[in-house]
Amino acid sequence: MAKQLDYHTIREIFTRFQAAEAEPKGELDHVNAYTLVVAVALSAQATDAGVNKATKELFKIADTPEKMLALGEEGVTEHIKTIGLYRNKAKNVIKLSRILVEDYNGDVPNSRAALESLPGVGRKTANVVLNMWWHHPSQAVDTHIFRLGNRSGICPGKDVVAVERAIEDHIPVDFQQHAHHWMILHGRYTCVARKPKCGACLIRDLCQFEDKTE
Repeated sequence: MAKQLDYHTIREIFTRFQAAEAEPKGELDHVNAYTLVVAVALSAQATDAGVNKATKELFKIADTPEKMLALGEEGVTEHIKTIGLYRNKAKNVIKLSRILVEDYNGDVPNSRAALESLPGVGRKTANVVLNMWWHHPSQAVDTHIFRLGNRSGICPGKDVVAVERAIEDHIPVDFQQHAHHWMILHGRYTCVARKPKCGACLIRDLCQFEDKTE
């Protein structure tokens, strides 16, 4: 675990991220808050590209919890069977859809606690939805951010909650809205797990990772 970087270094890092891509976007396809919840829940232990492929046709016929319930668990299963853990995920999609209809009039709630009460929705999923749909500066820590944060010193922490807190505490407020997207994309495509692409990294000179590659 690297030492926590100072304010000025972190500001320079995010200034560079912003200059490279001013408006980073999440890579999960969705058409409304409900399909975003479903897509993010399905993305656990799956790639965004794989989820997008599976939901392309699903969301055409079931873009509300009511329509998803009408499709039924078997119908959902047929659409998402290319995704890992698809049977359990199909069950959760139906369960959360029923709760949304019965308890929230079919609307997606926008508090972290209410979102986390839905089957298959954890803290990371809730934070993604709050950030992407309601533009709340919540920080969804995935494996990419956890790796990047600890390697670089941007937001080191022993677990995902500690990393989330480090982001909130140390990244300047004007970068908070897009912070997790910049870090996810950097971790996914540059600061990769096995052989990070340090030679192409735009924050190489600011990063504390000792085993840099060429």
